[in-house]
Amino acid sequence: MEDCIFCKIVKGEIPSFKVYEDQNYVAFMDIFPRVKGHALVIPKKHYRWVNDVPKFGEYWEVAKKISLGIQKYLNARFISYLTLGEEVHHAHIHILPQTENGIHGIKFSEVIKMEKEEIGQLAEEINKSI
Repeated sequence: MEDCIFCKIVKGEIPSFKVYEDQNYVAFMDIFPRVKGHALVIPKKHYRWVNDVPKFGEYWEVAKKISLGIQKYLNARFISYLTLGEEVHHAHIHILPQTENGIHGIKFSEVIKMEKEEIGQLAEEINKSI
């Protein structure tokens, strides 16, 4: 995509701090990190959403490989993964190493109120659509 910042990173038109690259994917440090070691994993080909990436499992295996390296280097307790897709319209997985107690770099909105019956009905309807 012509105006996509991540496509420009893939093409080398915009510099980045790469931590990984292969034929299909590239990973680089987020320049607006939420935590130390915050990285992004993107497919080199432009896809709008993470679930648009044809080899979805392969994509996540690459993210796992990168996150294990980050976790080892930073001695992180665990890794949080996040996919949003609104800030840049190119599929990307956030890798957020968690090195302290609690979860950092991710904020959840308030819990919505739903009755158990409504949750159960929703589960049944979703199950039918799968």
